[in-house]
Amino acid sequence: MTGGDEVRILRAGDRAAVAWKNGGGVTREIAAWPEGASMADFGWRASLAEVAADGPFSAFPGVDRTLTLAEGAGMDLTVAGERRLVDERYAPQEFPGDAPTDCRLLGGPVVNFNVMYRRDRVRARTAVVRGTLALAAAEGETLLLVALLGPAELDTGAGPGVGAGAGDGAGDGRGTGIGTGAAGGQVLLGPYDAARISGPATCLLRTRGHAAVVTLAARPGR
Repeated sequence: MTGGDEVRILRAGDRAAVAWKNGGGVTREIAAWPEGASMADFGWRASLAEVAADGPFSAFPGVDRTLTLAEGAGMDLTVAGERRLVDERYAPQEFPGDAPTDCRLLGGPVVNFNVMYRRDRVRARTAVVRGTLALAAAEGETLLLVALLGPAELDTGAGPGVGAGAGDGAGDGRGTGIGTGAAGGQVLLGPYDAARISGPATCLLRTRGHAAVVTLAARPGR
């Protein structure tokens, strides 16, 4: 999907708030592929969505969605006529992004971590972890790590370099990085900070809170 052996640090404070496709809420893009893709032509897109009122979700034809409740009491969703209760934090839930979806808030505003991907172009898996975890991105894979609760520490060891200086993670959510050949190291991810890792690469993730780990890869022939 992208050139390999690179880590980019994407700081939460550098993200711009953008109105939903249907105008019913606000989203902050963390990362997308291809870089610079619009809402109409992304292969995959990860974001944080702030939902402050009841109403419908935007429809995305040909897109699957993994939604993880990060803040708030949750939502009572109706997806294609079927009820889907989202009231447990840090528990990823999958549903089609092109199915009509209505939302009723259970107890005030929520923040959701969203991963959306074209089902015919991309494979995506989302897990929420805590503790210490060794991670590997194979050739052609991308790992996206997001600190959802509390800080997380990313240790790249002797692997790819890390771009983590001031100015990383511009408003487009892509940030900057240093490729193969730079010394590895440790980077602290604050709340909602993210790291985008292009394979082949390995790293160690530590957190006492909760961090999302998303594995993304283009489907064969794409």
